[in-house]
Amino acid sequence: MSRKNSGVGVLDKAAAILNTLEAGPHSLAELVAATGIARPTAHRLAVALEFHRYVARDLSGRFVLGPRASELGAAAGEDRLLAAAAPALAALRDATGESAQLYKRQGDQRICVAVAERLSGLRDSVPVGAALTMQAGSAAQILLAWEDSEKIHRGVAHARFTAAQLAADRRRGWAQSVGEREAGVASVSAPVRGPNGKVIAAVSISGPIERLGRQPGRVHAAAVVATAARLSEYLARE
Repeated sequence: MSRKNSGVGVLDKAAAILNTLEAGPHSLAELVAATGIARPTAHRLAVALEFHRYVARDLSGRFVLGPRASELGAAAGEDRLLAAAAPALAALRDATGESAQLYKRQGDQRICVAVAERLSGLRDSVPVGAALTMQAGSAAQILLAWEDSEKIHRGVAHARFTAAQLAADRRRGWAQSVGEREAGVASVSAPVRGPNGKVIAAVSISGPIERLGRQPGRVHAAAVVATAARLSEYLARE
């Protein structure tokens, strides 16, 4: 095995199998050749990893990485995102003077997973854990805009925005809404992307229309986009 051993033999062998499968599908014989593990041991470990969903089989019966690996990766990425979100949102709030939020999609809703509240004056308060609609608001637009065409078609069926608006959001890289989710409230949002480039969250600022105006993106889009980009870059690092 190419990597140093931990001293716990069975774990080192299991790790060697997973590291090998990172490069793509392998038959049992290919696993044995790549890892140097004895065939009966390699088979026993691969089947055990398959039971725990770290390994799966493709249509040809070859071993591949299983769904559990990606689930753990997503969980780790989410923890990293939340850890970075607090200071990023606080800086965005200070730069814009408006409350800042981070939303993630969960089925037909979007969940506020982090927030930096405006310190004084009239504010649009969205607490952490709040579940908001996917049918209105700039964050909902962002979380839907980069989906495939079928999901967009279904998503706009009962929404207060259109597919044409989502196309405009994609072109400019941000979205705005004015009184769309709630009367008197405006917002601006931009996408946070995971290491694979997929949109995984939306950074937003929101506040009263009387303060943000009817075109809030003209004033605040640059700051919101920059914050979302910094979070995306952070997630892309090893």
